[in-house]
Amino acid sequence: MDATMKMTSSASKISCRAAPGSLLPPLSSRVASKRIVIGAAAPPEGAATAPAPFDIRSSDPLRPVASNARTSGNILPFAPPEATSSKKLRTPRKAPMDGNEAAAHVAYAVSDVSFIYPITPATVMGELVDQWAAEGKTNVFGNVMSVTEMESETGAAGALHGALAAGSLATTFTCSQGLLLMVPNMYKIAGELTPCVLHVTARALARHALSIFGDHQDVMAVRQTGWAMLCSHSVQEAHDMALVAHLATLRTSLPFVHFFDGFRTSHEINTIEMIDNADIQELLSKSVYAEAIRHHRTRALNPTHPHQRGTAQGSDVYFQCVEAANPFYDNAFEHVLAAMAEVTAITGRSYKPYEYVGAPDADKVIVIMGSGSQAVEEAVEYLNGTGHRVGVLKVRLFRPWRSESFLGELPSSVSKIAVLDRTKESGAAGEPMYQQVAAALHQLELDNPTMPRRSIVGGRFGLASKEFLPSHAVAVFENLDAPTPMRDFTVGIMDDVTRRSLPPSQLLPAGVSTLPPGTFECLFWGMGSDGTVGANKEAIKIIASNTPLSAQAYFSYDAHKSGGVTVSHLRFGPSKIRAPYLVQQADYMAVNHQSYMAKYDTLAGLKPGGVLVLNTTFTTVESLSKYLPASVKKRLAALQPRLYLIDALSVARSSGLGKHVNMVMQTVFFNLSGVLTMDKAIALLKKSISKAYERKGPEVVAKNHAAVDAAIAALKHVEIPASWADVQTAALHPNPPAKTNSGSRWEFMEQVARPMLALEGDKLPVSIFSPEGFVPPGTTIIEKRAIASQVPVWKSENCTQCNICAFVCPHAAIRPSLAQPGELANAPAAFTSIPAKGPGLQGLQYRIQVSPYDCTGCDLCTHACPDNALEAKPLSSVLEVENANWDFARSLPVLDNLMDRTSVKGSQLQQPLMEFSGACEGCGETPYVKLLTQLFGDRLIIANATGCSSIWGGSAPSNPYTTNADGYGPAWANSLFEDNAQFGLGIATGTLQRRQALHRRVEQLLAAPQEAVAPSEKLRSALSRWAEHYQDAEVANVVAKELQPLLEAEKDTAGPALAAVYAERDMLHKPSTWIVGGDGWAYDIGFGGLDHVLASGENVNILVLDTEVYSNTGGQRSKATPMSAVAKFAAGGKERPKKDLGAIAMSYGDVYVASTSLHANYGQVVKAMTEAERYPGVSLVLCYSPCMLHGISSGMCSAIDESKMAVDTGYWPLYRYNPAVKEDSSHHRFQLDSKKLKGDIHELFAHENRFQILERKAPEAARHMHEVMDESVHERFQKYKNLAAGGPGIASQQQAPPKQQ
Repeated sequence: MDATMKMTSSASKISCRAAPGSLLPPLSSRVASKRIVIGAAAPPEGAATAPAPFDIRSSDPLRPVASNARTSGNILPFAPPEATSSKKLRTPRKAPMDGNEAAAHVAYAVSDVSFIYPITPATVMGELVDQWAAEGKTNVFGNVMSVTEMESETGAAGALHGALAAGSLATTFTCSQGLLLMVPNMYKIAGELTPCVLHVTARALARHALSIFGDHQDVMAVRQTGWAMLCSHSVQEAHDMALVAHLATLRTSLPFVHFFDGFRTSHEINTIEMIDNADIQELLSKSVYAEAIRHHRTRALNPTHPHQRGTAQGSDVYFQCVEAANPFYDNAFEHVLAAMAEVTAITGRSYKPYEYVGAPDADKVIVIMGSGSQAVEEAVEYLNGTGHRVGVLKVRLFRPWRSESFLGELPSSVSKIAVLDRTKESGAAGEPMYQQVAAALHQLELDNPTMPRRSIVGGRFGLASKEFLPSHAVAVFENLDAPTPMRDFTVGIMDDVTRRSLPPSQLLPAGVSTLPPGTFECLFWGMGSDGTVGANKEAIKIIASNTPLSAQAYFSYDAHKSGGVTVSHLRFGPSKIRAPYLVQQADYMAVNHQSYMAKYDTLAGLKPGGVLVLNTTFTTVESLSKYLPASVKKRLAALQPRLYLIDALSVARSSGLGKHVNMVMQTVFFNLSGVLTMDKAIALLKKSISKAYERKGPEVVAKNHAAVDAAIAALKHVEIPASWADVQTAALHPNPPAKTNSGSRWEFMEQVARPMLALEGDKLPVSIFSPEGFVPPGTTIIEKRAIASQVPVWKSENCTQCNICAFVCPHAAIRPSLAQPGELANAPAAFTSIPAKGPGLQGLQYRIQVSPYDCTGCDLCTHACPDNALEAKPLSSVLEVENANWDFARSLPVLDNLMDRTSVKGSQLQQPLMEFSGACEGCGETPYVKLLTQLFGDRLIIANATGCSSIWGGSAPSNPYTTNADGYGPAWANSLFEDNAQFGLGIATGTLQRRQALHRRVEQLLAAPQEAVAPSEKLRSALSRWAEHYQDAEVANVVAKELQPLLEAEKDTAGPALAAVYAERDMLHKPSTWIVGGDGWAYDIGFGGLDHVLASGENVNILVLDTEVYSNTGGQRSKATPMSAVAKFAAGGKERPKKDLGAIAMSYGDVYVASTSLHANYGQVVKAMTEAERYPGVSLVLCYSPCMLHGISSGMCSAIDESKMAVDTGYWPLYRYNPAVKEDSSHHRFQLDSKKLKGDIHELFAHENRFQILERKAPEAARHMHEVMDESVHERFQKYKNLAAGGPGIASQQQAPPKQQ
């Protein structure tokens, strides 16, 4: 046996040794009889060689084949693995990073190409490799990785397959629904025995609801595809196992899924030891890997040595070919062992496919995979330290599974086993890993009938990143000790329906820490988009990089796009931190927004005697005492923290940062924590600021530096008054609204929504929830976030009653009110009003009213007001008065039938049926959807693509879509990202079919002899009118309302025909179906379906909210992104022009198409939506939607000016193409609504950071691309002018008549 084989055999024995006292012999003796294929690596000693299915020695014309060598199209004889060098290990470079970055470093180092597509939480890996490629970073082969963004995960998988077929080393990054879209190609790649690694941030699947958070549902859904599956349990492992996967895939010729827990590992920042690229390069230069790479490349499709792959096979041979791959899977385990040994040799960190940790004589063991194993390890250490005998068996390699190795790790003393799966397989006898372990134990018992039987139970934990604490692991051990252990259990939730949840642990009580001694824990309560999370990421990296301490950071968020709650969880200390759960008891807590003290139970996470820093305008004990609720003061008196106050908002504003208090609060943290000397901390903080904000320009950097300098002087230490301990707290209300409104949406709001909004959702039991995930309308009405620093107040003397303020408001937080004078008798004193102006409004009073609790403070309304009739005032100064005014305004009747709703002013007299969404302040998407609900809301069905609009519009428990006084309102649904067009078409088709069936029933009823059925004459007359006009919404829906009480009165007396009509009475109303989504959906992943719907001729309407980037996942490039704009996945500026979706749609000839900009032309967007809805075919409305990711220099409050500039310069043309118009000399289907070009497009570029980044980084490239854009804008405008004059250019000859609806 040569040295290499000795090393390999030894590594196998060491890595898979039997646990102490194991009943199994050593693995090395058990695998000797396995068949080993000639191929990815040399077989273990003594193994037989698998026969090649056929000989194609000519497949590698570049290398002669020995006469006695047997090869196949899949296999090439490799030299045996070489011995790992015994030279001294390099001193590792320690660095703080998250799991995504840890894996991406390795993927970039060893790959030629990557095809990427954004999906949370895997997107970061794609962003990083794209950024490194744009920077010209080379990998271990001396090349810059080729990175290509695709239109979908399906496309990424197809391109990945193609690159592999071309002989490239290719990789990609995905999760959840994205991984499922790759399944067909995953089968192909595995079937062709192609080396590849897919890095997956394991995430929940969209079932009753979408969740972006982590579990193993997605990876378990692909376990049957033939890919090996390797799991990382920590950030360090995400780095190391990534390399193991890339090495093992070369050794085995099998593709690998390398996965780690989404968010919990992918977004946790921890201090890791990095593998040097030189070590990776040295590894890959070994003959086993060099030959594997050469083998992969020589198998590539190449006309100089051609072959065919992907054939169609019949029943005669398909089965045999599937089984021919068995040797590759049979021997993959040894190759994974060898790859792990290679990584151990260069890092000193030892890994096994299955690893036991715990007492050598344990009687109870938990089997687990993923980050949860670290929590179990903490529990094991705690229990063993108190006299118990327990252990944990960590699974890293799930496919291929090796039962002998797994069982060899179990101590023979183990009698009870609990298998924890982080997934749910509904209807199965158990979850996947439980079944795998149970099968292994069963076979062992069959082979050894005299051995003691072991008890095994299975349970579920941690779905969608549900917290999994050491105490939960202890509860699992306690269950094993029960006389009859619960099987098929859950842990971490309260299941009061099927009674499958374990009770809380008794052995590890709440408040007992299992962390290493000396660990310092911090909590930072921030607000989405205020910079807190970014600042804390920088802080933890500063600590990890400049002190000997280990550091960890994790960040939790609520469902809002911005303005929501963020909580940063930071830990640092002298020992390695392996705590994959949230901070339970903080030594240091910062609350960055004073309102959180009353809204959330912030103090529940503060350690007694800890440090509390509160950002507040009440910076004296006296003023703070008046502001804080009694319960909070009493709690503070009990906890006795060291209390510090600071008006960070004042410091930020004086530094020019507006609401961004993050750097002020971060400076305070370094000052109070003492983790670094203050001089050093400030220097490092400023350095990190310069790096983090350089993309935003030097002015932003300077402002942040100024905030750091001014922070400490504003900090005050105050003593907690002793009197706070004696304050009286209010008793709970004996009859909350949930009791008095039982069975209504208010019950949902009180029992579900309020606890979730208070961040108490983890405590809710199973019985509270609707299993199908349905949410009642209008739940955002109870949120009352009060996140604006200032809100608009009406100046009646200046108002001309144009209603533009309400028209542009993204959150429906400012509205006009009309009232009869007599209705104002009980109005608050401050509720002033003026005589209403306009036709039909005589004798009424008018007022503009803001909801101070719901306003986000974007200032769009004050900028849009042409009359200076709104004044921004500090929220605290007007909150009480304006809230009372708002409540009174909401109590007034909605007078929505006095003006034409298809006018700008009249549309805003309609109740908005989408209000108080979770969108960012100043959002450019929501005004369009709000307007849609004001025009058609009482009959609106929305199919909404996943994206920003599904998150601000459908994040439980917040449903901004509400109802009118009759209970009618938008019916909203989200299916997936990629299928929204088809989903909407299905809704429209199904609805049409049901209404046509109802129409037939009504006609049959009316045609029946009078004596057969006896509806009243009044009912018969109404049914006749409905039958005649059932497709005309303006008539049919009025008649439908008349019919409801008539049908109710006669349903039991007029026979079965009328009863059938009564049963379908909700179909009497003619709905308006709208397919809504962003540009990522419409231009990219959903374009195939969208194109099919455009070609269908069906009566459906499509609304595209075009932000020109993937806003929901953080601003990645889409095909709607303009040339030269810098976005994620386009770090060097987008080099290709924007896709012209409108022109594509118009080419069909029978599709209504409009290009609109609500902020630039109010009347045009109303007209476009109205025409689109009336058009009896497919309509497409494109909506220019400014986004904070555009980086408008003066903020989102200037989105109106920016939109007008985009239209004036021709960047975003306004037009309407209406196939219903009969073309003649004076009437043309194409109407150009932006009549002439004004201004310079370069001025627009100068106002938006997305264009300015390239100007600063590559001015020549930017200048060239801007000139190309300017030229194309003028060329397009001339073409549109020609079309508007009746010139050729649209496929009018192809126009088809609309389908009969």
